[in-house]
Amino acid sequence: MTMTTRVEHRSPYLDGMYAPVQDEVQADLEVIAGEIPADLRGVFTRNGSNPRFEPEGRYHWFDGDGMVHAVHFDDAGAHYANRYVRTRALAVEEDAGEALWTGILEPPDFSKFPDVFKDTANTDLVFFNGELLALWWLGGDAYRVSLPDLETLGTEDFGGTLQTHIAAHPKVDPVTGELLFIDYDPVPPFLTLGVVSPDGEVVRSQTVEVGGPRLQHDIAFSDDWIVVFDFPFMWEQADGRSRLAFHRDRPSRFGLVARHGDTSAPVADVRWFETDPCFMYHVCGAWQEDGVVKLVGCEIADPLANDPANAPDLPDAPQIAMLRLEPFLTEWTFHLDDGTIAKRRLDDQMAEFPRIDVRRIGQPFRYSYLMRFAERSELAFDGVIRHDRLTGETTSHSWPEGWYGCETPFCPKAGAAGEAEGYLVAFVVEEATGRSEVHVLDAEHLEEGPVCRLAVPARVPAGYHSWWVPAEDLVTS
Repeated sequence: MTMTTRVEHRSPYLDGMYAPVQDEVQADLEVIAGEIPADLRGVFTRNGSNPRFEPEGRYHWFDGDGMVHAVHFDDAGAHYANRYVRTRALAVEEDAGEALWTGILEPPDFSKFPDVFKDTANTDLVFFNGELLALWWLGGDAYRVSLPDLETLGTEDFGGTLQTHIAAHPKVDPVTGELLFIDYDPVPPFLTLGVVSPDGEVVRSQTVEVGGPRLQHDIAFSDDWIVVFDFPFMWEQADGRSRLAFHRDRPSRFGLVARHGDTSAPVADVRWFETDPCFMYHVCGAWQEDGVVKLVGCEIADPLANDPANAPDLPDAPQIAMLRLEPFLTEWTFHLDDGTIAKRRLDDQMAEFPRIDVRRIGQPFRYSYLMRFAERSELAFDGVIRHDRLTGETTSHSWPEGWYGCETPFCPKAGAAGEAEGYLVAFVVEEATGRSEVHVLDAEHLEEGPVCRLAVPARVPAGYHSWWVPAEDLVTS
């Protein structure tokens, strides 16, 4: 990939298709090509970073306030809405009329403890126990968001049983109905593993000993195991400031925690598997078979930009400040009998934000859907890839030239039997004009392009993670 790196004081993630929007809009969408599938009924939601006020200090794309964008598909058509996640921190800033927190690129202000960094709930969305929850990557409160109007209803503490925060990317087990999550901090205990019962009570909260402050992001599970991570990508203190360091002399450790072991112990019993140093933001999923546990996710071998230990001939890759993003779809196999680990790369295209059919989380899956990286210095997606794990084949759809998309959740067709029988829904924006659309793709026939395009009467900035809530689940939300 050939790219030109932008070097300037103002973050490129404040301008163009990343620039925040201030208006909260509700509008019916106009179909401009094709037609809305009759078996696509529910709400497509997507979270993202959208600073309400001009940021203080150097801005990182992860700093902005959470804003959820949604499209409700019903028998009357498609209806768009966007609203801020009205966190406690946002309310304080709105009262003051200005930004009161700096972001992760500035020295932390410990006078604001315990809110040293602003909990924005801007990263992820998960639908659990009849509620849509907005979550923050550094571990914060889970904010309840109503559907389909996106009103912030307050925080979720599971009847007072939640004693920690919840980081982005908790997982709902479609078999047991449990919610599995992590929380992590720059101070002990560093990493906590939690489980919420199907009826909304925290029934497990254990420390996972990792030895220090690590950059954490995701979690995975199979029928009998929870997979946690101890990557050599960690927070350190230097000259009174926090920084990220990547230690190539330390292994990456993948930990298996028994789901049905002693859940009352304060510290989890972990089986660690060691392999070469790397980092991973997002997993596709994990499952178990024939004495092994398998994990598929997006491995990054060189996650730190401007690292002196990086090879001089590394290919260009997108960056977000100090983060270097060169991910490849990878499978790890953990052998339970002898404690060994094997790894293989599944695809050579640079792609991330993987999604599978959420009904198959924790079980073997065949298809994953990933966002393909555009050839540019900033993170942007110019297409979506469907990867077939069984054959190794990939099929892709490219957004039109100059248009960029977002993470596409898998939306099963009504009564679908096959794993690929469903739709992918995405916000797509034309960078030069800000014109925004919603594209609906048939997951089985990506190469045929959108089955429906809808015009959005507002610009939808680039964002992060999404969730599909089928119509039958809205009855209880």
